[in-house]
Amino acid sequence: MQKNKKRVVVGLSGGVDSAVAAHLLKKEGHEVIGIFMKNWEDEISDSQNCPSRKDFIDAASVADIIKIDIEVVNFAEEYQQRVFKDFLREYAVGRTPNPDVFCNSEIKFKVFLDHALNIGGDSIATGHYAKIKKINDYFQLLKAEDGNKDQSYFLHRLSQNQLARSLFPLGGMYKRDVRNLAKEIGLPNYDKKDSTGICFIGERPFREFLGQHLPDKPGDIYSSSGEYIGRHRGLMYYTIGQRHGLGIGGAGDPWYVVNKNVSNNQLIIAQGHDNKDLLSNALVAQKAHWISGQKPRTKWVYSAKTRYRQTEAPCTIEDIDEDKFEIRFAEPQWAITPGQSVVVYESNVCIGGGLIESPINYS
Repeated sequence: MQKNKKRVVVGLSGGVDSAVAAHLLKKEGHEVIGIFMKNWEDEISDSQNCPSRKDFIDAASVADIIKIDIEVVNFAEEYQQRVFKDFLREYAVGRTPNPDVFCNSEIKFKVFLDHALNIGGDSIATGHYAKIKKINDYFQLLKAEDGNKDQSYFLHRLSQNQLARSLFPLGGMYKRDVRNLAKEIGLPNYDKKDSTGICFIGERPFREFLGQHLPDKPGDIYSSSGEYIGRHRGLMYYTIGQRHGLGIGGAGDPWYVVNKNVSNNQLIIAQGHDNKDLLSNALVAQKAHWISGQKPRTKWVYSAKTRYRQTEAPCTIEDIDEDKFEIRFAEPQWAITPGQSVVVYESNVCIGGGLIESPINYS
């Protein structure tokens, strides 16, 4: 193999992004091997309508067109143990988790990476929109060129070892150009809709799916002023900032979820999008992870966001220990939600983050 050419194992999901990533690597002269990961099994796994089956057909078609081998691997047990159990545990205690974050760090860039190395791969590649920059022996995770598609938020728990073995061929491309290239080279999935469901589980009625794994625990709904409003089906079905699905009508401003009293199984709501109970100027996060392996500077101005589809806000990091840290924002943030990830940036560099434990308000 030519100098600087690698054996790259690409995670082919059946989507257009991973397909184009594999094509670009093949075009660069790398030896490319496709892997289709099957990480979820349930009662519809053998159905002709199973999304996983359709995705594999698309992935196999791509592999055939760009002339690479493809292998199916089953990491369903690892996914259950490392991602899904925590996903259910978080919902059971009233938090709102984001499984994509841990699906990346525990499955795509750990279990999959180990498999790739075991079959002789030098690196893995995915269709994520992000960049990796090497400075001496240190690797930075950077935002993608396409700000609308940037996925560094979901990758903030990657380590130096994981970044060192990873490639993101789409980091410098815009989604429209990825689709155009896919069409140009004749890929059948060039216009396939982007996946928006739970990582590896797919799109399905969420309440029904969650109810299959956790028992309903109905309770009372109260306003933030203490007025009894009605009944809820179970705290796991609601998230901070939620407006729809509360079953509350009437005149006046819409009602929003502002808190969950887990010990009393009470859902707390308030009227108005900008209600003070939805605004917080600080938070405490746990399960801290810093990509460099070093704690960031305190009292230094960074930016952070507490949801994927959110504009970053100026902040400082305070009171860092091994597992926890505090973030203080320059301006109050809306609907900071326990269980979601707060991700911190220094300019276009993602430095890490953690899981939100609780919002705080400093007067």
